[in-house]
Amino acid sequence: MPKTNFLQLAETRRSVRAYKPDEVPEELLQTVLEAGRLAPSAVNKQPWRFLVVRSETGRRALGAAYAREWFWKAPVIIVVCILPQEAWVRSYDGKNYAMVDGALAMDHMQLAAAELGLGTCWIGAFDPAAAREILGLPDGVEIVGMTPVGFPDVETHPRGRSRRPLGETVMKERWG
Repeated sequence: MPKTNFLQLAETRRSVRAYKPDEVPEELLQTVLEAGRLAPSAVNKQPWRFLVVRSETGRRALGAAYAREWFWKAPVIIVVCILPQEAWVRSYDGKNYAMVDGALAMDHMQLAAAELGLGTCWIGAFDPAAAREILGLPDGVEIVGMTPVGFPDVETHPRGRSRRPLGETVMKERWG
């Protein structure tokens, strides 16, 4: 079966940990942010907010929350935040979908960036208390993740690690 453009994009997108110092053109950045805005969310609540950190001072400051030089050396860092109080909550068990919604928005932005030739890397291993303080986030706002955005300073290759075969990923229907 031939791969669609989307499957090719999903297969070749990778985490980038080296960025050129070149600025990200505003039009490309706006396209990435628009992709996040258009992401699906439970009951269309859209409980996300995106912070765009462009200044070197701001990016270096965020380096205190995630101490990797390549992270803050990217020309842009997008911080995906959620407002759980604005999210849909499943009535059966009280499950709040803000984190899921924020993850969908982040994923949409990362795939859009890859399509535009930009690199990203999902950063989840950051110090949340330090990041909150650096960004001056008010109560009720949580960070889902951060991603540097920029032109890769390395050749982009398909994923270096293998993926499980589809047969190991799809569960069989219990009643079928």
